[in-house]
Amino acid sequence: MEYDKIKELIRIIDNSSIADFELKQSDIYLRMSKFKGISNDNSILQEKSVKTVKSVQAIVPEEIKEPITIIPEDKVEFKEGNLVKAPIVGTFYKSTSPDKPPIVNVGTKVKKGDLLCIIEAMKVMNEIKSEFDGEIAEVLVENEEMVEFGQPMFRIV
Repeated sequence: MEYDKIKELIRIIDNSSIADFELKQSDIYLRMSKFKGISNDNSILQEKSVKTVKSVQAIVPEEIKEPITIIPEDKVEFKEGNLVKAPIVGTFYKSTSPDKPPIVNVGTKVKKGDLLCIIEAMKVMNEIKSEFDGEIAEVLVENEEMVEFGQPMFRIV
C-alpha cells in the first residue's frame, strides 16, 4: 500500500465516527485507533500512531478530542404480524387483578377494541385495547414488567 493511500485513509477515518479501523490485504496489516492504550493483542500502541506490517507509520492528527465507539447492529429477525406497542410508560399487567387469569394468552383470538392488558401509570390503571383483528402470536413482556413508550407488547397475526 502506498504512503499517499495510507494518508488518505487516515484523513477519511479522522473525519468519520469510526474509532478503530483494521485493514488486512495480502501481506499488509494496517490498524488505526483514536484511542491511546492497549490493542486487542495486548501490545502497547504508540500514542496516536498507526502501524503496518511493513513498518510504515502514519500519525493521526492532534484534532481528535474524544473516542468514538461503533456498536454493531444486532440482527433483527422480522416476524409477520402487527405489533401492539405501549402507548405510555408504566407497569404492565396481564390481568385485571392479581387473582384473575390473564386477559389474553398466545392463541387468543382478538378483535379491534378488545382489552389486551392494563398499564399502571401514576397510580392510574389504563386499559390497553387491540388495534387489530387477529390472534395473539406472542406476548413480548412479562407480568408486572416496566414498559417504555413505544415498546412492543404483543404480536398479533
